[in-house]
Amino acid sequence: MSQFSLLGQRRFAPFFWTQALAAFNDNAFRNALLMLVAYQFGLDDHAASIYTNLAPALFILPFFLFSASAGQLAEKIEKTRIIRWVKLFEIAAMVIAAVGFITHHVSLLLVVLFMMGLHSTVFGPIKYAILPQALKPVELVGGNGLVEMGTQLAILLGMTAGNIAMNVAKIGPWLAAGITIGVAVVGYLASRGIPSAPATAPELRFNPNTFDETARVIRITHADPAVWNAVLGISWFWFFGTVLVAQLPIYTRETLGGDGTVYTLALTLFSIGSGIGALMCEKLSDRRVEIGLVPLGAFGLTAFGVDLYFARHGAAPVRGLDWLDFLRGAGSWRIALDLTLIGAFAGLYVVPLFAFVQARAPLEKLSRIIAGNNIMNAVLIVAAAGFGLGMGWLGFDAAQIFLAAALLNVLVAAYIFTLVPEFILRFVTWVLTSTLYRVRADGLRKIPEEGPALLVCNHVSFVDPLLLMANLRRPARFVMYYRIFNLPLLRFLFRTAKAIPIAGQKEDPAVLQRAYDAVDAALADGELVCIFPEGGLTRDGAIASFRPGVEKILARRPVPVVPMALRGLWGSMWSRRDSALGRARLPRRFRARVELVVDAPLPPESTSATALEARVRALRGEMA
Repeated sequence: MSQFSLLGQRRFAPFFWTQALAAFNDNAFRNALLMLVAYQFGLDDHAASIYTNLAPALFILPFFLFSASAGQLAEKIEKTRIIRWVKLFEIAAMVIAAVGFITHHVSLLLVVLFMMGLHSTVFGPIKYAILPQALKPVELVGGNGLVEMGTQLAILLGMTAGNIAMNVAKIGPWLAAGITIGVAVVGYLASRGIPSAPATAPELRFNPNTFDETARVIRITHADPAVWNAVLGISWFWFFGTVLVAQLPIYTRETLGGDGTVYTLALTLFSIGSGIGALMCEKLSDRRVEIGLVPLGAFGLTAFGVDLYFARHGAAPVRGLDWLDFLRGAGSWRIALDLTLIGAFAGLYVVPLFAFVQARAPLEKLSRIIAGNNIMNAVLIVAAAGFGLGMGWLGFDAAQIFLAAALLNVLVAAYIFTLVPEFILRFVTWVLTSTLYRVRADGLRKIPEEGPALLVCNHVSFVDPLLLMANLRRPARFVMYYRIFNLPLLRFLFRTAKAIPIAGQKEDPAVLQRAYDAVDAALADGELVCIFPEGGLTRDGAIASFRPGVEKILARRPVPVVPMALRGLWGSMWSRRDSALGRARLPRRFRARVELVVDAPLPPESTSATALEARVRALRGEMA
């Protein structure tokens, strides 16, 4: 079922339109305000600059002051009720804004800007924390993709509507007021259709001390290193995007020689690209939370950010081009493609990170973790503004600032991926399995969503763990032969995957005992552990007898046992079919079809190696 089917379901559609309309109104109001200050107040350049620079600061200030409190509210109170309060608050803010527009009362409009920042601050933790309550795990990536796509397009449309409305002669302020009030009312009506989303921590004791709670929220966000680094990755996305969007007006004017229509075109291409990238995530990840897409997104941001600089830099020889004249110029389509692909790879980068945080974080803490994410986002947005101003003060032009951000992205990505190698590991497995095979997985939902379980599978090829790792919806620890584990070029990869090396009793009893201890510790921590009970790769395509090690594991730690079977790998370049020379050949069928079949968990007390072997044989059938 396509992710777009969610737009026809009540558990998602009203929320989608509520958040999209909120993003539209935020940007319509802010751009109408900036147009009013810049062109209709009769202010000199210095005074106008003060107001236009003060506006972003006022909008983002509530994120620092109230994000922690908003996270607490989202955990303690039913989320739909808060959303409706927030939408009523937005209507009130837009009514006040209407007075400011019509009377040209700039101070009043700046107060409303602060109110809209507060609106976004309270809505933020709910926006992403409500999705895991409303969607199934397999819908999480698609739902996030739709939200990101909707947000990007709503931002673009809101900015355009605010600019156009305020520029209509004589009735501009009235038109802007009518649009923003009308959208706020429609947003509230849409929120009335959102189903109930119960509080995840109703017993939480509300802490009114903002600064103390902010520190606490950051500690909660920091507790899981993988979640924390995903948050840093999301915040870096905001840094990169802020630098790009802030420099676009100068870039289109000074480097491209365009007028306002070229700026609109550039912003449109970036926004459309972001929406396309966000929507592609579900297809590329096969509806899993696939953080292997994050390094791909980071690579694209740098590659096309660098190419944007080399496509054109320096002062434009001609000024005042409209968008059609710009596109007729030499090299303009390359610039257009770069801007679109930067947006697309930004979508590929950020959507899996949001889905990862939602899937990995405890549900009763998710809203506060999203609040912590919003605080870090605000810090990086402010840093991005400082970065742009500082680079400009040093004499760098917009194209050079783009280049600096693209190169800095390499360092930031390398830092994050070094701290959490799981991102690179998932990228490697995603590339390998997506390139060489077409995997059809059946029964993945039978694997417990939480808690320990022992996965048992037949062993056909050297890539079995990679195929399983790429398709399982939860991380798993794989038990593998210690000599392969210790191969010089692969040892880092296996250690990153937290594989457990094992040896035979006669070969190295100490390694065997450490393996049993590590398996038991992993199960005790609620993890999945995957073993191949045959003890080695099949040499003839048939399933060998299961060894009794599985029984020793269950005797020590009784946990559910999930039988699995791989089909279609026998005869591939990674199996032991044919001679040693034959193993090095390419697969007979490029992108060969492989199947992973998962059975329902078996109770540990009635599970033996013989029974598991029979079950796996039945699952595999005749297809080796």
